[in-house]
Amino acid sequence: MALKENIKTLLKKGVRIPAPDTVYIEDDVEVENISGDEVTIYPGCRIYGKDTVLSPGVTLGYEGPVTIDNCKLGGHVELKEGFFQESLFLEKSNMGSGAHVRQCCILEEEANGAHCVGLKQTILLPFVTLGSLINLCDCLMAGGTSRKDHSEVGSSYIHFNFTPYGDKATPSLIGDVPRGVMLNQPRIFLGGQGGLVGPSRLGFGTVIAAGSIFRGDCLQDGMALSATNIDKSKPFEPYRRKDIQRIFTNNIHYISNLIALKQWYMHVRKQFFHHQIFGDKLCNGALKILDSAIKERVKRLSALVEEIQQGDSRKIVTQKNKSLKSTDAMVDLLTHKDFDDDKKAAFRDEFLEGLNHTIVIHDYNYIETIQGLDSSTVSKGVNWLGGIVDKTVRDIFKMLPLLDL
Repeated sequence: MALKENIKTLLKKGVRIPAPDTVYIEDDVEVENISGDEVTIYPGCRIYGKDTVLSPGVTLGYEGPVTIDNCKLGGHVELKEGFFQESLFLEKSNMGSGAHVRQCCILEEEANGAHCVGLKQTILLPFVTLGSLINLCDCLMAGGTSRKDHSEVGSSYIHFNFTPYGDKATPSLIGDVPRGVMLNQPRIFLGGQGGLVGPSRLGFGTVIAAGSIFRGDCLQDGMALSATNIDKSKPFEPYRRKDIQRIFTNNIHYISNLIALKQWYMHVRKQFFHHQIFGDKLCNGALKILDSAIKERVKRLSALVEEIQQGDSRKIVTQKNKSLKSTDAMVDLLTHKDFDDDKKAAFRDEFLEGLNHTIVIHDYNYIETIQGLDSSTVSKGVNWLGGIVDKTVRDIFKMLPLLDL
């Protein structure tokens, strides 16, 4: 059987394909976005999508066939076996066999998972490590300073992201963006054979005991947690949700952290991407994913607003029409928000000034640069991003009279 032209082209570029007759590359894949430098595609792999990017050093399928669909892979990423769709993998991130990574995921530098890990709408900041047999959808996780000092999720862990009320307004913030992106925070440990019920917020340095199903929040850093008790048997009332204030608060904080992360990519990450092969494509891919993630969370929160308004609860919203209009305004706010007011712009510009000095010293190495920043510059960066989070939270609260229930 004759080889397809795109495979012949990749072989000529220097891509290592040990069994080219077993590899399928869809016609719309742009081969110019696949590097010929130390890229290896093992037998049985399938590559789809015009937006797919494979940077130098990428390895696909060492443990078994890999299918990728419109994914962007940074340098030396290794996807060992599984299915990967519309997601971004940055330098030296990797996933083991049996992985199932669906749309809107970002794995930053050296983030990784062992075998049989399922992700969707998940963002892992550098070094975050997932064990085996894990389902961790609708989360953002940060913490740790290196591959030896990393946040970790133990094997057989699940993030519960669908409620008995039928909604998915359940994103969990494990750490946060303003401090997490500085790569200097204590690691977080979620013990194996356990779970986290979303939406939840956890501080840095949190340890949840193995075997625990944790229901709640712990914003204080450095706390050891165990299973929370479940109330005794009682009637299930689908329209009486006692925790609605907490659900909205956690969703709003999650969305606000995504917005802060987008600003980080626009003003900070972008400088590093410019010095990488295919860097502009990786950066644009990240921004597109973050926009999609924000829209997903707003959609889920808006659906919850409508559900509560239409329910037969005794806690019916008295300002029904105003609330619906406010939800539309919230979408507009989060889509077109201006972050250039004087105070936040001053913190941002002061941070970027310190960054621009350090970035040259470390030759545009992202991790070395960020961890090489002095404490004053780090503080300015945290204030900049934290200000974005706080202002966004305040603005949304003003828009939603539903929160006055």
